[in-house]
Amino acid sequence: MIRSPNVWHHPQLYERENRAQDVHGAVDAVLREVADWHGRDVLDVGCGTGFHLPRFADAARSVHGVEPHPPLAELARRRTRGLAHVQVHQAGAEALPLPRDSVDVVHSRTAYFFGPGCEPGLAEATRVLRTGGVQVVVDLDVTRSRYGSWMRQDLPPGYRAEQVEAFFADQGFALRRVDTVWRFETREDLRAVLGIELSPRVAEQAVAQVPGLTVDVAYRVHWRRKGLHVPLHQHR
Repeated sequence: MIRSPNVWHHPQLYERENRAQDVHGAVDAVLREVADWHGRDVLDVGCGTGFHLPRFADAARSVHGVEPHPPLAELARRRTRGLAHVQVHQAGAEALPLPRDSVDVVHSRTAYFFGPGCEPGLAEATRVLRTGGVQVVVDLDVTRSRYGSWMRQDLPPGYRAEQVEAFFADQGFALRRVDTVWRFETREDLRAVLGIELSPRVAEQAVAQVPGLTVDVAYRVHWRRKGLHVPLHQHR
């Protein structure tokens, strides 16, 4: 299990962060293009409090959320209690509680699939995907945007963004880069969210650099289709 101290220790504050993210729906637009879930069976790996589950449930045939941290899994169950076609499982990415060939889309967002070391989870995603199904990995892009410049100051020694991208390319994933805007309701929310995502020094610097309520944030969307080799020209 990979610890996620921001959402594990601050789930209510992380909820405000989720509401602020991608206010123009740029990431969702890419997801609908490469992994349309309308009428299909969806698995969200590392679903946390289940923030994205109702959005998938609006159009999907069925939705499964997998979350290893018990308190977050319980919050996800509460969020989706009225949705009969949504199930939340307390489990990890390396032992998915679903049968082989049972879903059409495996989605994860800033969870578990961070590069080298996540091969067991990739194998599990492939196991549960039907032929033609899509795995999509959404993560922050530290190479671009104002938010990326702050993240680069906090990266652990030895982290190389180009190595992470090369890892996913070697695993057969295509890459889409997505520019988004985060918009907070108050300056207090902005300060608090940056305080759980960045080191204290960098968070203070970041707050000083943002005069209003919006921050530009870049993402990487990696995706691959089971049983399909992705042509190199689709990496962009």
